[in-house]
Amino acid sequence: MSSYLLVHVDSDREYLRAPGEELQTDLGVLDVPEDAAHGDVLETHLGEEFHVRRLRGPDLFNHFERTGAPMMPRDIGLVIGHTGAQAGDRVLDAGTGTGVLSGYLGRLGADVTTYEIDPEFAENARENMALGGVSDRVDVRAGDLTEHLDDLAEEESFDLLTLDTADAAAAVERAPDLLVPGGYVAVYTPFVEDARETELAAREVGLGEVETLETIQRELTVDDRGTRPSTAGVGHTGYLLFARVVE
Repeated sequence: MSSYLLVHVDSDREYLRAPGEELQTDLGVLDVPEDAAHGDVLETHLGEEFHVRRLRGPDLFNHFERTGAPMMPRDIGLVIGHTGAQAGDRVLDAGTGTGVLSGYLGRLGADVTTYEIDPEFAENARENMALGGVSDRVDVRAGDLTEHLDDLAEEESFDLLTLDTADAAAAVERAPDLLVPGGYVAVYTPFVEDARETELAAREVGLGEVETLETIQRELTVDDRGTRPSTAGVGHTGYLLFARVVE
């Protein structure tokens, strides 16, 4: 079932609800109709208006129930841009966490099998996939991916391997067995030591087009005095390794 973003424009409040669900706030109670659609204007019992918007990728990041720090949208954009992830792709993922990356890929039309080592985190991710309307595309499994690599290599080949785990190098070593020719690996890590380990593993098993990028982004401050990079916040989020099966 698809979810919608309900926005109260005047106060800029946002809530994620599926058709048929109820929203209770100090602005009143609102029953979301089963036939709710993008562009509708709904009223609470107190007469407060909420506008219905179609769910978009960034809304997953903003509204999913979090079990840790999810991958930032800017990093997800790099994963999609550097690997060409697209509808019909078969993706093997590990380190599901909140499930934002899996949700993005599922909404692109990819079929995702994702492993989360913490059973409670995995259950939360399943609920997030339902909220994001991608339960039919994202299979959240509780377990350690490295313990299932042999079976997965025998079962099917994937187009993309995405990893956000401390033991990512162990999975990267099996990439040639898991991926189709031309398939991509994308590994996110916040630590430079892990980034080095995964790149060395990628080169050791003969992957091509290997590169590791630090992701840095600064917002511009625009005011009456002029425009300059913001001095607030942290520009660095982590490191992304990309590699490809070339044989």
